Amino acid sequence: MASRPPPRFVVRRHDDASQRRRWLWLGLAWLGSLLVVGLVVTALGRRANAPAAVDNRQQRALLGQIDDLKQQLANLQRAAQVNEVATRSLRGTLAQREEELNGLRADLGFYSRLVGGDAQRQGLKLQEVKLQPITGSRGWNLSLSLTQNAKRGNEISGNALVSVEGLRGDQVARLDWPALGDAAQKDGLPFRFTYFQQLHGTIVLPADFRPTRLRISIQPASGEPVNRAVAWGAALSGNITNAEGDRDAQP
Repeated sequence: MASRPPPRFVVRRHDDASQRRRWLWLGLAWLGSLLVVGLVVTALGRRANAPAAVDNRQQRALLGQIDDLKQQLANLQRAAQVNEVATRSLRGTLAQREEELNGLRADLGFYSRLVGGDAQRQGLKLQEVKLQPITGSRGWNLSLSLTQNAKRGNEISGNALVSVEGLRGDQVARLDWPALGDAAQKDGLPFRFTYFQQLHGTIVLPADFRPTRLRISIQPASGEPVNRAVAWGAALSGNITNAEGDRDAQP
């Protein structure tokens, strides 16, 4: 009896569970690869961003320090301005006090000599000479202070004559009181006092005359005249006291 040939096709049962497991593993493997790729990309991104984050922190820290330094500089500038204002105010106050002290010293010397504090300065004397220009003119206001020692206690009278020396062109010239003063005071500035008196007058100079010195002659009704020479600039400054200048000047 002849044998039958083997069948060309084998019929097997289809295993759906095995197929599903295979696809599950493939899906898990694919998800795992995606996860690994994501982790790698994240790590690389963090490494790349780390220096930038450090730079940003350093930049913020430096900006904060710059703001602090700016504020300190502004505070120092304000303090310097306050100190400058205070210094100017103090200098002005000191200058004012110094001027007041100088005035008090002058007054003290004046009254000291007036009451006889200096025995060598008895009698009539020219205590002070002042000149003040009259704006817009060739005129000057003249002020003479005369004193007499209080110990004498006698009234004294007379006239004060003033002349001005200077240059007229290239020549030395002298203008006497009649050419300087008011016609109503042609004999000079009259005085009459017991202790002290201040005389006031106005002198006018020609336009081509350059004054250099005042010559003052105090002529009492009785007794010797007092003659003094005072530099023009010194009289303008008002710092001439006790007739500083050529004490032996002749009128």
